[in-house]
Amino acid sequence: ALPVFLLAWLRFGIGGIAMLRWLRKPATEPALDLRTRGLIFLESFLGNFLFTLCMVTGISMTSAVSAGVILSAIPGMVALFSWYFLKESIGPRTWASLALGRGGIALLALVQADDHGVDQLDPGRMWLGNALIFCAVLCESAYAVIGKRLTAVLSPKRISAIINLCRLALLTPLGLYAAWDFDFTAPAGWIWPLLVFYSLAASVWTVWLWMTGLRAVPAAHAGVFTVLLRLSAALVGVLALGEHIGSTQVLAFGIALTSILIATWPKTKHNNP
Repeated sequence: ALPVFLLAWLRFGIGGIAMLRWLRKPATEPALDLRTRGLIFLESFLGNFLFTLCMVTGISMTSAVSAGVILSAIPGMVALFSWYFLKESIGPRTWASLALGRGGIALLALVQADDHGVDQLDPGRMWLGNALIFCAVLCESAYAVIGKRLTAVLSPKRISAIINLCRLALLTPLGLYAAWDFDFTAPAGWIWPLLVFYSLAASVWTVWLWMTGLRAVPAAHAGVFTVLLRLSAALVGVLALGEHIGSTQVLAFGIALTSILIATWPKTKHNNP
């Protein structure tokens, strides 16, 4: 119903209005130094602006199965980034859960390709599309690691509000271009309240919950949960869009959910004799 960049621009505009009070600096919070401002810009630029460009362009040039398999690398890449940039220690159990999660999501992508078929795409362009999808993986992984750094100096609410403001500024030129000749009377009336809900869910609640969680757990641990992005998208397709779910898809769900259980299961404490 709406062009992609117009949708994103309106989403961040609505989210910005909803989070105006969150922009106020608490008395106990330090002033933003140059390093923190740079991290905020990178979080906005990489985590949404560049991620969106790479995803939208890349998915149009490659197959759904290729994109799904490449995107399944996000949890592992988050772990590598957190190990290298944050010096987090990653144990065997986390690596095992990452491997299982990748296997489950890759299996889901392969099943979806069998169900819907692979589009006839130009093989000469598919490598570029795959490269762009991989760039989106790097952007999403950087988003998780930079977010972990920001939670050490800013509150989750203020991070969410400032990042949203930066995203709005970055997308304003593209949003205005998309809005210039768009007929705002064309979409059905129910589109606009749905847009408000989407904006609040995607720009306010999701980011705030993610940043609040990052304060309490390592970035690599949080990265394991990104497997739920693909699972939840598939479940929405089944529950809301009437798509078919088969035994292989159930197996893929089970493998991916097992990976989360492995990562989050409490460690057994052994008492010294």
